[in-house]
Amino acid sequence: MSKSRDKIAKRKLRSSYVSTVLGIALVLFMLGFFGLLLLKANELSSYAKENIRFEIFMLDKAKEADIIKLQKTLDNSNFSKGSTYITKEEATKKHVEELGQDFTEFLDGYSPIPATIEMKLNADFIHPDSVKWIVEEIKSESVVKDVSYVPDLVGQIYENTKKIRLLILVFSGVLLLIAIALINNTIRLAMYSKRFIIRSMKLVGATKSFIQFPFFKSGIVQGILGGIIAMGMLLGVLYFFKQSIPDVFQMKDMNMFAKLFGGILAMGIIIALISTFLAVRKYLRMELDDLY
Repeated sequence: MSKSRDKIAKRKLRSSYVSTVLGIALVLFMLGFFGLLLLKANELSSYAKENIRFEIFMLDKAKEADIIKLQKTLDNSNFSKGSTYITKEEATKKHVEELGQDFTEFLDGYSPIPATIEMKLNADFIHPDSVKWIVEEIKSESVVKDVSYVPDLVGQIYENTKKIRLLILVFSGVLLLIAIALINNTIRLAMYSKRFIIRSMKLVGATKSFIQFPFFKSGIVQGILGGIIAMGMLLGVLYFFKQSIPDVFQMKDMNMFAKLFGGILAMGIIIALISTFLAVRKYLRMELDDLY
C-alpha cells in the first residue's frame, strides 16, 4: 500500500516538475519570438534607411580632382555609408539609354547632365534634422551645385520605424509582465505540493538557507531546461522562416541569435529563482493551520 502511495506521489511530483518546465518554456518562447521580431525590425529599419539615395550634383566647372577629393572626404565621414562617383559622360550615357534617344544631338554635343556623387547615409543619421544638416554641409562645398533626395521619404521611414519599434517594445513589455506572472504562478503551484516538506524541515531545526538551497537548485535546473526547450522551439521557427523566406535570416545573424538565446536562458533562470525564493519564503512564514 505504501509503495503504491509512493509511486503516486512520485508520479505527481514528476508531473508537476514537467508542467513547470513546459510552462516556463512556452512563456520564454513567446518572449524570444517577440525579441526576434524586435531585432529583425531594427535590422530591416536600418536596411531601409541605408538604401535612401542622395544625389550630389557637381558644377560644370568643377575639376575631377576636386570631385574625387570631396568623395574621399564624404567616405571618411561618420555619416556616410558609401558613395559612387559618376562622371558627366557616364551620367549622360545613362540618361541616353533610359530615354532611348541621344538628346545631345539637339544641343550640339553639349550635355546638361552634371557629374554626380551618389551617396548613402548610415542608419543612425537618417533623421529629418540630421539629414537637413548634412545636406546643408554638402551644399556649402565649392564644387557642389545641388543635392537631390526625397525629404518626405526620410520622414516617413523615420516615423514608421519609430512606431513599429515602439509597438513591439510595448507588446514585449506587456508579455514580459505576463511571463513573470505565469512562471511565478506555475512555480508557486508546484511548491504548494511541497509545503508540508518545507514545514517538516523547519520543525526539525533546518536553517532557512538549508531549506531553500535544494529548491533554488531545482529552480535553476527548471529555468535552464525551460530555456533550452524554448530555444529549440525558436530554432524550429527560424528554420521554417529560413525555408519560406531565405533572404530574411542569414548566417550573419548568428551573433544576434546567440545574444537572444543567451538572454532567454538567463531570463528563465532569473525568473525561476525569484519565483522559487518568493514561494519558499511564503511557506516558511506560514503557520501550520494556514498550510491546510
